[in-house]
Amino acid sequence: MGLRHLARRGSAPATQTLAGLPGGIVTRRRGRGSEPEDVRLWSEGDDRRFIDRNATARTGQLHVRTHHDERDRAVVLLADFRPSMLFGTRRALRSVAAAEALALLGWRIAADGGRVGLAVAASGAPTVLRPAGGERAMIAVTGALAQAHADALGAESGSPARAEPPLEATLGLARSLLPAGGHLVIASALDDPGPGFDELLTLLAERIAIRLILVSDAFERARPPGFYPFALADGRRGTALPTAAGPAGESAEARLADYARRGIAGVRLDVETGPEAYAPLMERLDAVL
Repeated sequence: MGLRHLARRGSAPATQTLAGLPGGIVTRRRGRGSEPEDVRLWSEGDDRRFIDRNATARTGQLHVRTHHDERDRAVVLLADFRPSMLFGTRRALRSVAAAEALALLGWRIAADGGRVGLAVAASGAPTVLRPAGGERAMIAVTGALAQAHADALGAESGSPARAEPPLEATLGLARSLLPAGGHLVIASALDDPGPGFDELLTLLAERIAIRLILVSDAFERARPPGFYPFALADGRRGTALPTAAGPAGESAEARLADYARRGIAGVRLDVETGPEAYAPLMERLDAVL
């Protein structure tokens, strides 16, 4: 709820309605739209294809019908709160950063008249909210995110180590919430998503628009050399020597490029930068939904 003011910053209602792509110039969407708006007298330069025959026959004067763009957006936000996401070395856990980004995006969509739903992947039962519009819907989404995250932390506290649940089951569930032409936004680090995840994601991308928020911790991008002590939930302890990390962001950017080739655009979310830096990224993402 506290991130709502960031979603409003720098985005006037006119910009949200007219902008079709990210950039510094606000332009109208191409085409005449699909929803009838008004019938008016013909004027020089009007397209003859839009002549309204009924009004013309009734009045004896040429009339044209104008249209406006129909933009009923239904977006499902998929948050990954599986055990691998409950990790972080700077500022916050990766799961927290994912929730912050999705909340920022959700507030933008709701303010623009869209409908927002939620699907949360966790070690327990998934959390699901069907897409709905307005401030009340986003309040329900933020509350469900907070509760699902608290449940995920509670489930892992003091419990023995368990296998990572596959992400593909929640992916299929999120798809079932969307109507034709809907949008799915996934916030995850995509650690061990399951053997059928990539295949299912590619198939779904042919039917719905999918966007990816790839969450990245600083430790993943640039690990200082050395030995690292660790303690597992089942009581085991030891010291590990992680493999050397490549250039900062190389792995994340390579994964994003791979998904982009399949028609799944995405952005990298650096956990340590915080919501102030996430806001312009979510603005860019919102513009192409």
